[in-house]
Amino acid sequence: MSISEDGEGRITGIYLPNSNLPPMEDRETDAIAEAAAQLDEYLSGKRREFDLELSYEGSEFRMAVMDSMRRIPYGEVRSYKQLAEMAGSPNAYRAVGTVCSENPLPIVIPCHRVIPASGGIGSYSGGTALKRRLLEHERSMS
Repeated sequence: MSISEDGEGRITGIYLPNSNLPPMEDRETDAIAEAAAQLDEYLSGKRREFDLELSYEGSEFRMAVMDSMRRIPYGEVRSYKQLAEMAGSPNAYRAVGTVCSENPLPIVIPCHRVIPASGGIGSYSGGTALKRRLLEHERSMS
């Protein structure tokens, strides 16, 4: 994984192993070191919530979806439709899928916890195998 920040200590991106990384400077800041430490704690089962300064932008709808996604409890899932309802736009579940697929902060903003109402696991920017592993990891630690 790679992590980016905005130069003011706010994390702007988490890049999963199969992501196309944008060109960026290779340096570690205090914010990046803290994000890496918290991700390690999450992956080792010692952390369930992240305490990081984050920076993400978008439309009012996108921000509502991202904020709602952050409220999905560890070890639980919500459907795209449920997330649309949480964000105040109950009929926008397809648009919620787009927001999830464009999430710049996967794992920290847990889009892996969003699944189709019809069943199955759905897609994930890190790949369905990684999504499945993250969900199994959280279930086993709950």
